[in-house]
Amino acid sequence: MMIRPPLESLLEKIENKYALVVSVAKRARVLKEGQLPMVDVASNNPVTVALEEIAAGKIRIDKPKDQPKEERSA
Repeated sequence: MMIRPPLESLLEKIENKYALVVSVAKRARVLKEGQLPMVDVASNNPVTVALEEIAAGKIRIDKPKDQPKEERSA
């Protein structure tokens, strides 16, 4: 079974595989709540749709800004 879109192409969009997983999960949750997909795909699976949206460049992940050391919580 092959993953579509391929993991390599997804990691070109989001460099960190952990950030990719979190991003897909968050977007899939929003899709499941009723938001319309940004791409036209044959699948109704929210995870598949989220993966296709990222592969198409429709989802952008903003990196959090670094906090000064004294503001970080332990």
